[in-house]
Amino acid sequence: MLASAGIPALEDESIERLDQILEAGAEALNCQRVLNKTGDSIVSEVLREQDRFVEWQHYPVGDVYDPEYHSQYYYHAHPKDERVDGEHGHFHTFLRPFGMPSGIKPLALPDLTPPANENDALSHLIGVSMDRYGMPFRLFSTNRWVTGETWYGAADVVQMLDHFAIDHARPSWPLNRWLTAILRLFRPQIVTLLHRRDEAIDRFVQDHRTDNVFEDRRLEIASGGTIDIPQQIDAAERARRMKKRRAQSRTG
Repeated sequence: MLASAGIPALEDESIERLDQILEAGAEALNCQRVLNKTGDSIVSEVLREQDRFVEWQHYPVGDVYDPEYHSQYYYHAHPKDERVDGEHGHFHTFLRPFGMPSGIKPLALPDLTPPANENDALSHLIGVSMDRYGMPFRLFSTNRWVTGETWYGAADVVQMLDHFAIDHARPSWPLNRWLTAILRLFRPQIVTLLHRRDEAIDRFVQDHRTDNVFEDRRLEIASGGTIDIPQQIDAAERARRMKKRRAQSRTG
């Protein structure tokens, strides 16, 4: 988890939210279990039917998009000398406007140019780094130029998180269910990283001469930190037990 980076304790989450975290944890582990039985992994699923793994190429080709929830993702890798230590590649996750909560609008930046298709003003949610064994180990947020997204404030992106879902079978049913679960399992960490993203943008403007911080190549990764599925589940279980005991003591 990102405790060393000041991630809020799970004890601050409601019982309802903790139940959602635990349900998502069980879902993620179950997806990994069924893949492990056939010697597969989350990464091997996204690279299925590929002859070779090419740096910068989106996998699967054309990305994955759910037209019901307007959620999207792809997997890719940077050149080895540009990767975080131990990273094989990473997922980028997005939500398009038709899947966003009502009232969400992009920030009115000076260079904001609405796309011809309203649904193309997509928001990046979070990146998920995967190790060479096909396991997630890091979350990160990016500057706007990295993914070519439309920029929404952190508070609005937080509202989008519960709306991300890939609910179809291509390229892989367990992969899609797993990635959907990961964003729910680590929601507390993602919320903090999104706010830190905006803080990093503000600091960069204060510390550097820049014509447009959102297109400045000197700022790529705005925030990030490590994750661990079993540790997150254990922390959620402990927090839930503590909240239950407190509730019983108040009524008892």
